[in-house]
Amino acid sequence: MDEYQSQVEKAIATLKEDLPTLFEKDISYDIYRKDIFFKDPVNQFKWKFNYRIIFWTLRFHGQLFFTELYFDLHDVEQVSPDMILANWTVRGRLRLPWKADLFFNGYSNYKLDENGLIYEHIDTWDREPKAILKQFLPQSET
Repeated sequence: MDEYQSQVEKAIATLKEDLPTLFEKDISYDIYRKDIFFKDPVNQFKWKFNYRIIFWTLRFHGQLFFTELYFDLHDVEQVSPDMILANWTVRGRLRLPWKADLFFNGYSNYKLDENGLIYEHIDTWDREPKAILKQFLPQSET
């Protein structure tokens, strides 16, 4: 196996290990370039320092606002020589008297540079952020 493919395999293994517990503990950052670009439906930024902050924020807010919060990783695979795709579901229960449930699916596209390091991470969700936030409201009894 060449050096590039070896690094890609390391990235896939790291994602498989890190993502299911990202709300509980920090991820490994050695598979990412320092100038990594991240984008999801509500955030967009560059640099590993900011990338670290987003994961810290997810853990902090997850523990603060949820009694249960899970990142269910369904699949991580190399879909082209320079891209890894991860499919996942986020689900949880908010710390609210009406015990609102959170649920949405998504996928993460990770683009790889010539050394097999991730330089771009784009998340796509199966619904708009507004629809996700509506899950937090009390459901009517009708």
